[in-house]
Amino acid sequence: MDRGPMALAMEFPVSAEAAGQRDLVDRLRAGETASLGEAYDLHHAFVRKFARSLVGQDALAEDVVQETFVALPQAIRRFTEGSTLRTFLVGIAVNHARHAVRAAARRRAVADRWAAQPVGPGATPEVDLRHRQLAEALSRALDELSIEHRVAFVLCELQELSAVECAALLEVPEATVRTRVFNAKRKLRAWFERRGIR
Repeated sequence: MDRGPMALAMEFPVSAEAAGQRDLVDRLRAGETASLGEAYDLHHAFVRKFARSLVGQDALAEDVVQETFVALPQAIRRFTEGSTLRTFLVGIAVNHARHAVRAAARRRAVADRWAAQPVGPGATPEVDLRHRQLAEALSRALDELSIEHRVAFVLCELQELSAVECAALLEVPEATVRTRVFNAKRKLRAWFERRGIR
């Protein structure tokens, strides 16, 4: 989903991050212990939200977050100035989440966070129940996707990154991201149709 610059700025506040990013990255590269804690404080919530969307379980998401920040001091050598530290951390989290998703068998609930949220002000109990049922169905449907399709779908559709952002994050061509999202949607639609869920 392509979005305007205002929406992108709200999701990835690059200007605010860029102000102190160079100094923080330099200190991380120098191995300064306090810098890792600072990076954690700044980006833990965002990385955890992403991991929770991808792996579906709180404990598993927290494992991915911890592994991401443990890997950061070594991985920071690959950081390039063309990205933000936040997107760099999400890239590390993707790699760790791949292993976590494969190891978690079939018991994932990616859309639990949707089911836990109220539909909106004035929603009836029936609407709220329907929302929860659809969220649970989507969770089961996402289990049917390959890890590549699942990552692309979560990043572009749930985290609302553009195909350009997602391509940069995954280090694949933009066309590959669009194809993966297209195929993910096609497979999800087929899954819902086979079960008569609308």
